[in-house]
Amino acid sequence: MSNWNVNANSFVPNPNARPFVPGQPYTPPAPEQPVVEPAEDWEEQADPLPVPAQQETVSAPVEEPTPAAPVAESAPPKKEPTPEEDVIAPLAKKFQRTVYVDDGSHKEHINIVFVGHVDAGKSTIGGQLMFLTGMVDKRTLEKYEREAKEKGRESWYLSWCMDTNDEEREKGKTVEVGRAYFETEKRHFTILDAPGHKSFVPNMIAGATQADLAVLVISARRGEFETGFDRGGQTREHSMLVKTAGVKHLVILVNKMDDPTVKWEEERFKEIEGKLTPYLRKLGFNPKTDITYIPCSGLTGSFIKDRPSATEGSWYTGPCFIEFIDELLPSFKRDFNGPVRCIVCEKYSEMGTVIIGKMESGCVQKGDTLVVMPNKQPVQVLQIWADDVETDRVVAGDNIKFKLKGIEESELQAGFIICSPDSLAKTGRIFDAEVLVLEHKSIIASGYSCVLHIQSAVEEVTVKGVIATIDKKTGEKKRAKFVKQDEKCIMRLESAESFVLEPFKEFPYLGRFTLRDEGKTIAIGKVLKVIE
Repeated sequence: MSNWNVNANSFVPNPNARPFVPGQPYTPPAPEQPVVEPAEDWEEQADPLPVPAQQETVSAPVEEPTPAAPVAESAPPKKEPTPEEDVIAPLAKKFQRTVYVDDGSHKEHINIVFVGHVDAGKSTIGGQLMFLTGMVDKRTLEKYEREAKEKGRESWYLSWCMDTNDEEREKGKTVEVGRAYFETEKRHFTILDAPGHKSFVPNMIAGATQADLAVLVISARRGEFETGFDRGGQTREHSMLVKTAGVKHLVILVNKMDDPTVKWEEERFKEIEGKLTPYLRKLGFNPKTDITYIPCSGLTGSFIKDRPSATEGSWYTGPCFIEFIDELLPSFKRDFNGPVRCIVCEKYSEMGTVIIGKMESGCVQKGDTLVVMPNKQPVQVLQIWADDVETDRVVAGDNIKFKLKGIEESELQAGFIICSPDSLAKTGRIFDAEVLVLEHKSIIASGYSCVLHIQSAVEEVTVKGVIATIDKKTGEKKRAKFVKQDEKCIMRLESAESFVLEPFKEFPYLGRFTLRDEGKTIAIGKVLKVIE
């Protein structure tokens, strides 16, 4: 034992080594290896791993492992997938290996969030979409229709596809973010049906953070649009929250056009468009490129997939909703080969720890080892589901479920980020941010505390101090001690414990946030710099 070299390199089996013959001096093989196929299909090359088990037992003497090292260098393409002794080093290699290869089977994945004032018809349109794309069959719908009739809720039956629990069906109000999915020829869509009621705005924010496209549902019925859009209505708040969540495109479905008070009038459609556009422009949407208005009826399905008869809405010449999202919506840029970033939205335990989340960048395969931030806990991915279908690989943009090994369900929280080990997300407690105050009666100064929503994390933060106000027109900064409504400023915020956040210019989706207080959204902002 005493003459063993404790600091020797760890043994790496070389599948190409010649058989060990006792008494013969070791001669390195001639350098003909580079002829081997390049390591594109390394899965086949990884098979010979179990073979050198006998050599490993024979070459137990100490001197053997050291000469094996130069061989490992001489055949680099073969060695990359092999080493499994060290945890982090091969992962960097493995991480580069999990390269996104477009095999033609991956449809572009788009998450659509339905937002808008309570009772605008979001769940009904969701149900109608699922019926028209064949995700819900006619028999199920007839069953819902019968049950709804018995409860005296005849016109609600379509929304029951999305609102699945009894409480939501009884009151006709969505509480949690409903999920469903449908496919067209070119794309795969996930519907996120957000609650419209103002008590459930935090649930709606969690839904909006997962979305690529927002559909703002407006009720054209006289009186309903006005209550939704006036101060205190959810139309304003929701459109602002989806902008903060990083949604670039907004489709506005003017629903209930078949209502007796509207009767497919073009004037009503134009009136709603005229009132909404200036507000959305103020939020930062470009009316020419980011906003599309489509009149429709969720209950009859007009203009959702097919055009209605000529008597209804013949003045509208634009595309139907499904046609627009399938063909006319520009593709989203996704970083398939970037570092893995997966936002944890929900977690539960079922024969192991399962998380539900959204892949923001990168590509994950079954068996990968990743790190959960801010805990810095290494975990292994045992199983992967994309939209409830088990699969071996997911890429940026997918809605996923991972079964993880190496972490308990109680150690996870919504808002944690799963990262690749060679590029961890930043965590911080104190940070500088550019904040725009939207609605707040008094001033905001140091010591003010509120709730911060960043992706799906919720943290309580305190203002450490306002550094400067920014003139909206000129961008000029002035020193200031406080900030009031409609002002833009740079302030330093502090939370009790550290959470994951990144400067906005590096990872936009981990750098945008919303500040809420007393059930109202008071400000939106972006992280400029993480201090500690």
